[in-house]
Amino acid sequence: MVILLILLTFLNLSFAKVYYAKWEDAVSPIMVEYIKRNLAKAEKDGAGVFILELNTPGGLETSMRQVVQEFQRTPIPVVVYVYPPGGRAASAGAIITAAADVAVMAPGTNIGAAHPVQATGERMDETVKEKVVQDMLAFVRSIAKEKGRNPSVLERMVKESISLTPDEALKEGIIDLIASSRQELLEKLNDRKVNKHGKEITIKTLGVPVVEMEESLRESFLKVITNPTVAYLLLLIGFYGIFFELYNPGAVVPGAVGVVSFLLGLYGLGIIGINWLGLLLILAGILLLALELITPTFGGLAIAGAIALAVGSLVLISPDSPYGDIPISIIATMVLTTVFFFLVAGRLGLKAQKRKKMTGYEELIGEEGVAMVDFERGKGKVFIKGEIWNAVSEDEIKKDDAVIVEQVKGLTLYVKKAK
Repeated sequence: MVILLILLTFLNLSFAKVYYAKWEDAVSPIMVEYIKRNLAKAEKDGAGVFILELNTPGGLETSMRQVVQEFQRTPIPVVVYVYPPGGRAASAGAIITAAADVAVMAPGTNIGAAHPVQATGERMDETVKEKVVQDMLAFVRSIAKEKGRNPSVLERMVKESISLTPDEALKEGIIDLIASSRQELLEKLNDRKVNKHGKEITIKTLGVPVVEMEESLRESFLKVITNPTVAYLLLLIGFYGIFFELYNPGAVVPGAVGVVSFLLGLYGLGIIGINWLGLLLILAGILLLALELITPTFGGLAIAGAIALAVGSLVLISPDSPYGDIPISIIATMVLTTVFFFLVAGRLGLKAQKRKKMTGYEELIGEEGVAMVDFERGKGKVFIKGEIWNAVSEDEIKKDDAVIVEQVKGLTLYVKKAK
């Protein structure tokens, strides 16, 4: 019995583990970090195969190239599995899938539309555009040659933005397998041979432990702040906090929250790729609203500021961005909130700041009271706000005369006779 257990354990360990990772977001520097970290762990642990379950709208060309470089560098066979049904490997994701040692799609998914575009939505000069396209064509041809893919179809994905179903992709030689589930994927991969760095490797996936690769806390956090809506909200919250701190020095917390939110928003928008004109319009809108608060122009600057803020928010993120765009409802809500914040809450705060500040006994200055006795030699007692005080006055004050507090020194009030 003991010998049998030892034999089973030996057989189980004789095959390296399957490392299974997932990515459901845009192709970005965060994805590059995720792939590098998990591939390094798989290599260190002697993994037999690295599977990446992929569902992406595409993303940055530079990040896509880095992911492909990692696939080419690692000695571990890499499988890209486009999943779940309804998912896609679009744009940069299509090229990443084609660059895998084994490319697999689930039914109901699609692959393609790899024509290069500007993440900011700005139009490229025709000469520059042609250079970018030709560079990408050369890149996909090299991938096709190395991985045995159909180069003409990959080129059409780049030039004509075509997309393919799993059946079409398999027929055209863009992928190697179709699998409807993870279990079917593991079954079809088992005993499959791939060439990697001049060596023939047999993939073993059945009866082998599967290690789930999780996102790190840092990667999850960065994915949140690179959501266009979240980054946009952080940017505006940053403005609110900084503005509140400037008008209420010493509050500290609003200023600290504002600075951190502003920097996180800028970082997220920087990764996403934004239209800088949109950001400048938002800054101009905030500035105009602040000027309306400081130097009222009967609404002229406020209207201009609201328009600049709305237009800047609308053009900040390209509608074609793989990260998605900012919903109109969010933009409308935040523009109205910002105008209210500056023109109502900000104005009230400014009035409160300008109001004469008093603490302790100084609050009595300007208050009216009643003399309790006739003043003798300029001294007497007065009744103010429910309390009896010693008082001094240069005026002739009789009992029951109304007096006004001019100054407070210690526990003595300096008063004058009310007119």
